[in-house]
Amino acid sequence: MTDPDIKNARMMLDKGDYRAAHSICMDILRRSPLAGEPYLLLGRLAADHGNHTKALDLFDRSAELGFDPAEAFALKARSLVALSRREDAIKAAQTAAQYAPTDAALLDTIGVVFSRTGRHEEALPFYEKAAERAGRSAHIHYNRAVALQFVGRMDEAREAYERCLALDGSEVRALTGLVQVSRQTPEENRLAQLETAYENLSTQPADKVADQRLHLCHAIAKTLEDLGDPEAAMVWYGRGKEDKLKTLDYTFEQDAKLFDAAIKTLKFQFPASENRDAPVFIVGLPRTGTTLVDRILSSHPALTSAGELSDFALCLKREVSTPSRYVLDEETLLGASQASLAEVGQNYIQQVRDTLGVRGRFIDKMPLNAFYVPLILKALPHARVICLRRTPLDVVLSNYRQLFATSFAYYNYAFSLENTARYYAAFDRMIGAFRADLPSDRFTEIHYERVVADLEGETRRLLDFCGLEFDPACLSFHENAAPVATASSVQVRKPLYSSSIGRWRKVEAAMQPVLQILERHGIDPYGD
Repeated sequence: MTDPDIKNARMMLDKGDYRAAHSICMDILRRSPLAGEPYLLLGRLAADHGNHTKALDLFDRSAELGFDPAEAFALKARSLVALSRREDAIKAAQTAAQYAPTDAALLDTIGVVFSRTGRHEEALPFYEKAAERAGRSAHIHYNRAVALQFVGRMDEAREAYERCLALDGSEVRALTGLVQVSRQTPEENRLAQLETAYENLSTQPADKVADQRLHLCHAIAKTLEDLGDPEAAMVWYGRGKEDKLKTLDYTFEQDAKLFDAAIKTLKFQFPASENRDAPVFIVGLPRTGTTLVDRILSSHPALTSAGELSDFALCLKREVSTPSRYVLDEETLLGASQASLAEVGQNYIQQVRDTLGVRGRFIDKMPLNAFYVPLILKALPHARVICLRRTPLDVVLSNYRQLFATSFAYYNYAFSLENTARYYAAFDRMIGAFRADLPSDRFTEIHYERVVADLEGETRRLLDFCGLEFDPACLSFHENAAPVATASSVQVRKPLYSSSIGRWRKVEAAMQPVLQILERHGIDPYGD
């Protein structure tokens, strides 16, 4: 029989009154030591405070004592994602699903786990069921909308965003999502609604609402671009990004150390690896065409896109065992000199195959893998790495215009134009070092503008680099039905277009500081 106090404990936990929730749970356990639900609530409490390792123990204890295993395994899966244990997270989510949960929140949690582990098609049915059972939950409709966008069902995504906003007009993420998947026109746009929402946040502490203001500023800027006023859009980008940057402890020097460490890995010596797997890694700065090339190559029957994977970084981190809390940092890159890269490569391949069910050759298009290129090629001697390049001014502007996940510190450079220009210059120096040192049959660069100008010619070159015969399906990449969980999820479902080339010219005055920084580093700002 359920202890009557447990409902109160859940209520306190939902309200964020952790002290009261903890006290009630401990009191219940003193009376009923074998009660499973208090352990689950204590696990939630631990997870809410970032102690996911402790949370896992408590969720396991709850399940062992017979409390609802669907909830225990779903919450366990969420904590495993937070700990970057993707394979275990997927298994826990699948276990939770086997118990056929009907609670909307649990279904949503399972969907979130599958989304965050790259299994977007598997996530969508759980969001669909959650939305059916909790018709008035705005955040569930938002999650469903994002999943629909990732799998290319844009009309349904728009409807789901609209449903979310109808339930909660203050859900700024839905406003941003809706503007992203819908071209704004003079006759039909949400500019007034967006500006009102922004003003409504002006009376609140800036550090508390910086993320919301950032989302709104991006949506306003995108609307103004659609309406033909890119200069006004730059003002709004700057407004939101400056507010967010003030809340961060970031300097470009933090990133500069990463680039220096990555260059040093070129000189590391390791025993030869016998691994014969030949994945294709697509790297580069964001917004340079990595998703486009991924779609082109994954349209070939011999290649499967595995999406943007953090697996190589995680396998290296586990092997190096540096104490830092970051997966990618100077300490871990330099610590790789003592690693068994053959084992890292083997673990990477096994992990990808186990968690994603990928068979045959696959593509890993995580842009940040650029920092690991020398280590990747030593761990996986048959792998191929393709690095995307693009006109510097367009790269800097595109990164600045992008709304990256604010919880992902690796993209903090994009909160100012000047830092983005410095980041580009450091990236260019790193790739120059790779080009000079790495074998050209395993590392190559491809320029976005050349792909647009000569799709078939560049596709043939890429396929030849990967050791594959030409397949005409690669030229119809926009018909590729695989999910796209990147900022390009809308664009890559269209035929090739050139309108993004030279976009910087529309805001030339605002780009003058960028031009000066690039020239100071010896970079031709107009070249590709």
